[in-house]
Amino acid sequence: MNDNQKHTIIRFAIIFSLIALGFFAVLGKIVYTQTVERDRLMQIASRQVSRNEVLQPNRGNIYDAEGRLLAGSAPLYYIRMDTRVQALREKNGALFEQYIDSISDGLADCFRDRTAQEYKRHIRQGYNRRDGRLLLYPKRITYSQLKAVKQLPLFNRGSYKSGLLVESRYQRIRPFGSLAARSIGSIYGEKGTGSSGLEMRYESVLHGTEGQRVTQMLDGHIVSSVDREPVNGLDIRTTLDANLQDVVETQLRHTLERLGADWGTCILMEVGSGKVRAISNLGRQQDGTYSEDKNYAVTRIEPGSTFKTFALMAALDDGKVEITDSIDIGNGTWFYEKAKKPIKDSHVLHDRQGRPITRYTVKQVLAASSNVGLSKIVTSAYDKKAERFVDKLQRMGVRDSVPFDIPGTQQPKIDVPKDGETLSRMAFGYFVELPPLDILMFYNAIANDGRMVRPWLVEAVEDNGEIVKSYSGGVVKGSICKSSTLRDIRECLEAVVWDNEFGTASVNPWGSKKAQSDIVHIAGKTGTAQVFANGRYRSDQHRTLFCGYFPMEQPRYSCICVIQQRPHAIYDAGFDCGGTVRRIAEKTMAYSGSVSVRERYVSPDSIRRPPVKRGIQRDIRRAGKGTRIDIKPADSQWVRVNENYEAEPLRVTPGLVPAVIGMGARDAVYAIEQTGMLVQLYGKGRVVSQSVAPGTRATRGGTVTLELR
Repeated sequence: MNDNQKHTIIRFAIIFSLIALGFFAVLGKIVYTQTVERDRLMQIASRQVSRNEVLQPNRGNIYDAEGRLLAGSAPLYYIRMDTRVQALREKNGALFEQYIDSISDGLADCFRDRTAQEYKRHIRQGYNRRDGRLLLYPKRITYSQLKAVKQLPLFNRGSYKSGLLVESRYQRIRPFGSLAARSIGSIYGEKGTGSSGLEMRYESVLHGTEGQRVTQMLDGHIVSSVDREPVNGLDIRTTLDANLQDVVETQLRHTLERLGADWGTCILMEVGSGKVRAISNLGRQQDGTYSEDKNYAVTRIEPGSTFKTFALMAALDDGKVEITDSIDIGNGTWFYEKAKKPIKDSHVLHDRQGRPITRYTVKQVLAASSNVGLSKIVTSAYDKKAERFVDKLQRMGVRDSVPFDIPGTQQPKIDVPKDGETLSRMAFGYFVELPPLDILMFYNAIANDGRMVRPWLVEAVEDNGEIVKSYSGGVVKGSICKSSTLRDIRECLEAVVWDNEFGTASVNPWGSKKAQSDIVHIAGKTGTAQVFANGRYRSDQHRTLFCGYFPMEQPRYSCICVIQQRPHAIYDAGFDCGGTVRRIAEKTMAYSGSVSVRERYVSPDSIRRPPVKRGIQRDIRRAGKGTRIDIKPADSQWVRVNENYEAEPLRVTPGLVPAVIGMGARDAVYAIEQTGMLVQLYGKGRVVSQSVAPGTRATRGGTVTLELR
């Protein structure tokens, strides 16, 4: 072996030895770290925790047309405790042991869900856990409760010393309670995503953009930094009027409760603009109360006799008939050709000598809502060419798909009838389906000189009061028919209400007025339809309607009321639905200042009779006697008083937040405090809004904010 080879081997051995030495050094360090230094390093790591948090933006508000809050976000909080902070671990946890009794007593007094000993055990268990974190209270708390917690011993030293952590969440509140609840919609989940109504339709506008925060614990100190600020959602301003919404819902509820009906819907719209000023959907619940549960206003139904106006307009506009023509009604029963089932009128009119009236003019056919008369008119005009009838409806705008701001809005379903018998029954509203909103849109066009406008619910998107985007309804049809046809139809609709001999919405046999008013003149049409269920039409269950406009001389508003009666109920569309629209019309015109002071007091059915607050019956009746008002009693401690000065029971369910809107402050506070909740009052007068919706499960120690006006 020569010298060069020896040197090469020596160099290789040296390099190999160095590499091996380094390897064993690294291996030794790993072993040393995992054994000798493990506890020290784990303790350091426990004080250097980092996590990313999503910062939820503040959801935008929903306002009515006058800027009153219909839905908004209020902060609620979760409180946690992180016992890993250095101050609580020093000197064998001396600070923790010093204050654990005080904070346990304070939390027990604040929330009253556990004893002080139970809180102490809960906090100590969290302290002894490896992660050292615990949820102090399982539910969200209000700002006033949070302030009380922060004032407790130890917690008043701040998060660095006490480990108190506060997480904010936003809860959706409705200051006007259930008013227009289905139209406004609801949200679900921690992120507050819209699940129905306007909340869902305008989710991208209302929600905003999420932010991000990094929270770290460095050497026992909590350090937070915001990487990306959240961007709050924008607000939307609706066409709704909270005052008119209250009028519509109150009158609809009053009628439904009187009838014990299954459900009802009512819509109030401005004639010229198509702005929906109020929309109410009330369904009967298992306990017999009524609340907003489904969007009946935009769900297809068979329109009953309100469709007779559509059918007659088609025949008039095509020149097939005139309103002065005479129609043979006979005895109110008629068979279409070889049909097995007859077409019948619900009632037969008699003259002053008691003899049946067998011939009606076309105008009287619509006023009396004669099924036989309309069937004869339509089959005479369109028999064997039913597609022309449906095509005429199409050109009148009846079959158009018109978008609306509420998700799930259904469109009309009007198919070409398969035979003449189907056509004969289609004339009075069977085998066709329209949402109540579309029925109203058509009658609104009649009031609007034939110009059909789209109903709409949202006026603008706003950012801190500045308009970002504006909306409008738009025109569906410039003219739905000839001007002469329009004039004839309006004359017929006026007869429905004001012809005391034929009109189905005029007066009942005892002289009581239905849709007639001494304050505002209304024109419209009644409708009744058997309910289709389980594959057949039920003769014992009916749906009643009234759709019209007012004042009929110069229409400003249109309104529809639909009520589904319970089986075997006695029904009268003119009295029930027409009467509801009448009361809405009177109050609406009073709000608009279109009713004089003298007119407000001249009628015994006056809308301006002194209102009575809800509350305890004995106090209300005592006050009534002092003002010479005799209030008819009810078998209940808590009552409301209707416009006829009849006391009606207010249902108060134990464990649920009561409805106190309309009460005085004393009665409202007493009713809510019976549930164990606290009350905050703003303003004076009667309660106009409550922060926790009626029927919500009561939270002992929680707070209900009441606005009085």
